[in-house]
Amino acid sequence: MSVQRPTAEQHPTEQHPTEQPTTELDARYSSALNPRPGAGDVTATEWAEARRRVDAAEIFWAVTMRPGGGPHITPVIAAWHDGVLYFSTGPGEQKARNLAHDAHCALLTGGNSLTEGFDLVVEGEAEPVGDPAVLEEVIAAYEAKYGAHITSAEGTFHGIGDAMRRSDAVLFAVAPVTAYGFGRDDGVYSHTRWTF
Repeated sequence: MSVQRPTAEQHPTEQHPTEQPTTELDARYSSALNPRPGAGDVTATEWAEARRRVDAAEIFWAVTMRPGGGPHITPVIAAWHDGVLYFSTGPGEQKARNLAHDAHCALLTGGNSLTEGFDLVVEGEAEPVGDPAVLEEVIAAYEAKYGAHITSAEGTFHGIGDAMRRSDAVLFAVAPVTAYGFGRDDGVYSHTRWTF
């Protein structure tokens, strides 16, 4: 199975930058429902801001489902490219085995402060990348994002691009279907849902 470039029908937000996913504030989980000082005007977070945070995030948590049931959660590095979030894992690792059984997954990133920060959840189906041109573009995106961690011989993930080229690491593409943003700004909470 290989990932091909998205068509306008598959990812209109990437083919036409003026179009955005549907964005809505869920007041049930936002300060709009229980206003406190400064929270009366809480609004949904724009997708452009969420994308900026995806680009800035260095660690994501990949959530996959074990064939016998139950989640498997592990940290990964990930890069956004052409409307898709990418991560990799070894072909024999639990994530890869889980995804061969059930492609549904989520990638999460954020912080652990109660009153500050922004958490993101991107849900979709993980598809292994088979197109060499897409693989090279994503390796370049990884190198641009993580810099010396990948490009330097002393880097933590040096050699990951070659591992992907040799299929020692499988690159997975997660085209978002739904994403969630959980904002905390000095105790003012927001819950945004984006539908693609």
